[in-house]
Order: sequence, then C-alpha cells, then structure tokens
Amino acid sequence: MMDGQSATTRLFLALWPDPAVRHLLTQWRDAWHWPRGATPVAADQLHVTLHFLGSQPSERLPDFLDGFAVPFDPFQLVLDRAVVWHNGIAVLEPQATPPALEALHVRLGEALLALGLPPEARRYRPHATMARRATGATVPTTRPPVSWEVSGYALVESKNSVYTVLRSYT
Repeated sequence: MMDGQSATTRLFLALWPDPAVRHLLTQWRDAWHWPRGATPVAADQLHVTLHFLGSQPSERLPDFLDGFAVPFDPFQLVLDRAVVWHNGIAVLEPQATPPALEALHVRLGEALLALGLPPEARRYRPHATMARRATGATVPTTRPPVSWEVSGYALVESKNSVYTVLRSYT
C-alpha cells in the first residue's frame, strides 16, 4: 500500500469455460484473419463476462465471495455469431440469449446492489471477446457453433493480465 491508499482487487463475474469449451473458443479465435495491430485474447482468458466490478477494496473480498452466491439453473449457451463491434472489439456472441442466462445476470445485478455496488447501466450483451483493436478483421464463416453446457459461473480476479478464479458457483 502506498500513500495510505488501501489495496484493491480488480474483479469480474463470468461464465468460465471448461477445457473443452475453451478449446472450441480458441479454435474460433484462431479462425479469424486479424489486421496488423489487433490483439487476440489469450486462450486462458477467454470467457463470457456477466458483470464487471472493476477495482474494489480487497478487504471486501470475503463479502463478495459469499454475496455472489445466487440461485443458478444450468443452461445451454450457443455462441454462433462472429462480429466486430463498432469499437473494434471482435466477439463471438449468441443469436439469442438463453432466458436462464438473462435471469442469472439479473440475480447477480441484485447481488451487486445488495453489496452496495451499482450494476452497469448498459444493456447486457453476452459475448466472448476474441480480440481488441480488430477493426477490419475477417470474420470466419464456416465454423461450427460453440455449444456450451453452462453449469456455473465464477468470481474472477484480474491482476497484471492474469485471470484467477477466486470462487466457482454452481
């Protein structure tokens, strides 16, 4: 700690893929043709964000670990639409968001509020980021969809570009 500032931890809630799904996501990422300057996401960082919490006081971590345990119903997520968003983010997203994913997102938003944290105001668009600075990327068109049997979610720490699952919830 420097200058009397308390330690913080950068956190997000995510659908965290098992090795088989991670492999499929990596195959999708590798099927794109990236322009010079694009930054593909590392294989061990591929995921679907549920809520981004940003930097939070580290002493609140025990509250967060317990506070994000919400009712969960397993569901199937089909990621089958490769697009580059207007801001140069290349993503793989579903054609349709499963109702159970929408419900999980809402429940976690309520948990954020209960913990005194405001959820993001923008509409939730589930996606796996494939690359950043990807304007002009060639989108793969012949890949099979990623069919993901989602059996839980995770609270993840981001520190120096390394993601660590702090707790998995099922």
